[in-house]
Amino acid sequence: MNGIKRLGDAELEIMQIIWSHKTPMTANEILKNLKQRQWLLSTLITVLKRLVDKGFLSCDKTPRLNLFSAKISESSYNESESKIFLEKHYDSSIRRFVTSLCGTDAVSKEDLAELRSYLDDFVEGETDG
Repeated sequence: MNGIKRLGDAELEIMQIIWSHKTPMTANEILKNLKQRQWLLSTLITVLKRLVDKGFLSCDKTPRLNLFSAKISESSYNESESKIFLEKHYDSSIRRFVTSLCGTDAVSKEDLAELRSYLDDFVEGETDG
């Protein structure tokens, strides 16, 4: 693992809000965007402080507002989580992971065609990420 700590479900929901807005947000703005939780502002502020301590957020303290912004990108976090998931569940084998998906209804023929196209482009060095 590259040093990125893991997020709990509530922390991840908050980070997804901040990542999607792309600009610094106040605690009240974040609170308004929480869809799955009914929190008090004080509870949210406690979690925001924890995310600052973990290194996920920075807090710009202005005289009347605290503005929170992401210090770790969503793509960096997802890359770290993907590696952990593959290591933990599939012994780092992408083949075993894809095989398990193909044995269910989770993957359609269209999904497989899209994956094949992506891999072909990746091998040719033409993918944009």
